[in-house]
Amino acid sequence: MSRERLSKQPIREAWTLERLELERSLALGFAIESTTASAYDSHLNSYLNFCRLHNRAVEPTQDTLSFFVVWLSHHIEPRSVDSYLSGIVNRLESEFPHVREARRSLLVTRTLKGCKRRLSRPIQRKQPLTVEDLERVMIALSTSDAYNDGLFLTLLVTGFKTLQRLAELCWPNAKKHQSYRKVPLRHSLILTDNSASYTLPHHKTGTSGEGCEILLLGEPEGRVDGLRIFRRYVSARDRLFVHHPQLWLTADGSIPTRAWFMRYLRRFFPPTISGHSMRAGGATALAGTGVAPALIQAAGRWSSEEFQKYIRKHPFLLHLLVHSSQGH
Repeated sequence: MSRERLSKQPIREAWTLERLELERSLALGFAIESTTASAYDSHLNSYLNFCRLHNRAVEPTQDTLSFFVVWLSHHIEPRSVDSYLSGIVNRLESEFPHVREARRSLLVTRTLKGCKRRLSRPIQRKQPLTVEDLERVMIALSTSDAYNDGLFLTLLVTGFKTLQRLAELCWPNAKKHQSYRKVPLRHSLILTDNSASYTLPHHKTGTSGEGCEILLLGEPEGRVDGLRIFRRYVSARDRLFVHHPQLWLTADGSIPTRAWFMRYLRRFFPPTISGHSMRAGGATALAGTGVAPALIQAAGRWSSEEFQKYIRKHPFLLHLLVHSSQGH
């Protein structure tokens, strides 16, 4: 092909093989969350330990994986074995390209199905929060001038109203998983008379790296006006930390961690309420007011498959969606 027929290309320098390998390694490192990577490493260690204890080769054949499923199902809840197999596939696929095929084989899938039927225990589900729960916390903290009390209430109500995961509001406890790429920044906040919005720079299902916008609407006639609570927090935050870029800050200037939030949560709720109860409760509240499932899915940033799994796992939400559809 003649040079004249080629489209004109900008001048770009060639990289060395070492640079290409480095950049590829960095890209692969960003492919999954650090918390997921740590879990996968733990799952692989469990598999390697199984192989060592039973004098089996590490190669993940159908036989070895099915034996691993049976053995592990006697030590942990069989429903969790699926995630272990996902971790093993992720970590071993580069060395054993057939591992995904072995994982999907009839022998492994039927063995896991049988273990779930034989050994699974009843699910102890966490309860979703309700508007009444939010109101109770709001009343309990109404006389407090403590900055951290206001921060906790704002996180609780914002998470409920905007269907956020706790990991999107707080940092992980482990420092190795704390990343500023996921921290909402104060300068992205836009306040209007009837709304507050800010950029969530990273979320679990996002793959484009663009993040998404979180929108909190005012409810002046509602029992819990999330916007009024949010404004009060921002005012207090800006007085103390005018030069800090992070949106969410505790009284000592640090980003709230999951442990910090859970300590506060335990002051008001029993163990049947967890950090996930905000998101589950917010979705349930929307379903109770007749909001269409597709809109709840979009608001919570669920993929279609994720959302179907989610409503199956949360009977309160499923019940309301069914009754809502029957009413139309």
